[in-house]
Amino acid sequence: MPTLRWTTDNTPAPGTEAVVMASRLEVRSLADVPRFFLRSLAAWKQVKGAPGAFGASLVAEPLKRTFWTLSAWEDEKAVYAYARAEPHRTIMNGLRPTMSRSVFTFWQAPAADLPVDWAEARRRLAEQERADGAPDGTTAV
Repeated sequence: MPTLRWTTDNTPAPGTEAVVMASRLEVRSLADVPRFFLRSLAAWKQVKGAPGAFGASLVAEPLKRTFWTLSAWEDEKAVYAYARAEPHRTIMNGLRPTMSRSVFTFWQAPAADLPVDWAEARRRLAEQERADGAPDGTTAV
């Protein structure tokens, strides 16, 4: 399983709370995996220079057509500014037709606890899937 390890982009001040965002993204077919992975690398690289980004990681499960992201931010405003910025915006809009199911979750965590453990992120994503109430436990894009 290819993993882009947690990279620390900006060191938060002591006592800072971080907004953590985790996602599970699934593409429709195995044929979509290489395109999604290559484009996600560009978006992941963008995080390194994004204002308010504390760090990020990506896990790819290509044979399951699934990608997991985990990032921490100064605040929600920074997360949404990144999502609207280029190249992320164009990449995600271009990949939308290849997407099958996705789930996103956000929570607060002490910046001193970064990076967040992947087990914690997956647990929270599973909870979000159940809360979203989709028949198969996921949210359609």
